[in-house]
Amino acid sequence: MSLSAARPPGGSPMTPGDPVSAIETPALVIDLDAMQRNLARMAEFARHHGMKLRPHAKMHKSATIAKMQMDAGAVGVCVQKLSEAEALAAGGVSDVYISNEVIHPDKLRRVAALAGRVTLSIAVDSTLGVERLAQALAQAGTSVDVFVEVDAGQGRCGVAPAAAGALAQQVVSHGLRFAGLQAYHGKAQHLRSALEREAAIRHAVTAARTAQAAVTASGIDCPLVTGAGTGTFVFEAASGVYGELQAGSYLFMDRDYADNQPSPGAPVFEHALFIKSEVISRGAAHAVVDAGHKSHAIDSGLPRVWLQDLEFANGGDEHGILRPRGDALPALGDSVWLVPGHCDPTVNLHDRYVVVSGGLQGGSVHAVWPVDARGCVA
Repeated sequence: MSLSAARPPGGSPMTPGDPVSAIETPALVIDLDAMQRNLARMAEFARHHGMKLRPHAKMHKSATIAKMQMDAGAVGVCVQKLSEAEALAAGGVSDVYISNEVIHPDKLRRVAALAGRVTLSIAVDSTLGVERLAQALAQAGTSVDVFVEVDAGQGRCGVAPAAAGALAQQVVSHGLRFAGLQAYHGKAQHLRSALEREAAIRHAVTAARTAQAAVTASGIDCPLVTGAGTGTFVFEAASGVYGELQAGSYLFMDRDYADNQPSPGAPVFEHALFIKSEVISRGAAHAVVDAGHKSHAIDSGLPRVWLQDLEFANGGDEHGILRPRGDALPALGDSVWLVPGHCDPTVNLHDRYVVVSGGLQGGSVHAVWPVDARGCVA
C-alpha cells in the first residue's frame, strides 16, 4: 500500500523521508529501529534455547509484521480469532495457529476453507468442538493440526490436565491430526515480581506435564507443548516441557509489561510503539493533548509520557491531561509521545501504523503499514 493510499481522508500527504514533525496527531507510530532490535533479540533467544517461536499476531494485527517475524525465524504466528487468521492470510502470511476455540458451524466452515489456502492449526477443549471441526474439514476436504487446550492456571478456556488424554483420543478418533497441547497462563504475565511469575509458571508446567502423561497413557504421542507470553517465556523455555513460545508483546513493549520486574536471563526489550500527540490547550497548571480513549486503550492503565517527567491523567475520549512532576509543561503545539498501557487493544483502535526510522526525535517516515486485522474480533 502506498503512503498516499494509506493516509486518512483529509490528512496531509506523507512520503518516505518526511520528518517526524510531519506526522499528524494523534497517530500510532512504530519506532522501526527499536522494533527490529526487539525482533532480533527474541529470535536469538529462541534459537539459543532450541525453542520454536510462534509469536502472537493478535498484538500487532499486521501481515507485514508477521512476515518480518517469520523471516527472522518464527515458524508462524498465533491469532485468537478466525477473522484475524483470514486477514493475515489475505496479506500473505502462510502459517497461522488459532490458539482459541471456534464452535459455530458457519465459522468452522470458514476454518476448513482457510485450511485449503494456508498451513492452519487450531485449539479445541470440547468434544462438540472436535465433532464440528471434523465435520467441516471432511466436507471441505482439508486438514488442520489440532491442539488440545489445557487450563494451565488462567481459569479461562481449556480442559483439566487429567482430561487431556480423553480429548486427544476424541481428536484422533475423528480422523484429525493431534499436534500437542496448548498451555498458556495469561494471568502470570503481569505479576510484577519475577519470583511470582516463576511460581505461577511452575504450576503451569505441572499442569502441562500432567496433561502430557494423560495423553501418552491413552496411547497417543504428544509432540509439542505450546504457550508462554512476554512476561514468562524465560521460565517456559527452561522447563524442559514447552517446545514453542507464543510471546507477542515483546515486539512493542507496552507500559504494563515494562512495569514488570525483569526476568533473569531475559533479553532487554525496548518501547517501540507510541502514540504521537500534540498539545492543543494550556492552562496554568496543566496541558491538554489530543489523544484520549479513542487513541489508546486504558484497560491496563493510562499511558506513560515518554522521556518527560509528566503525569498523564484521564481527559476523556479525545483528550489527555498533563500535569507537571519534575519537568515543565510543554507549550502549545509541542509533540508529546505516549507509551500505551496495553498495546493489543490500542492497535485495534487504529487503521494504520506510521513507521519511523532514525528515532522519534530526529527520524523520518519510513512507511505506512495497514493494521490488516483491525476490528477482526469474530
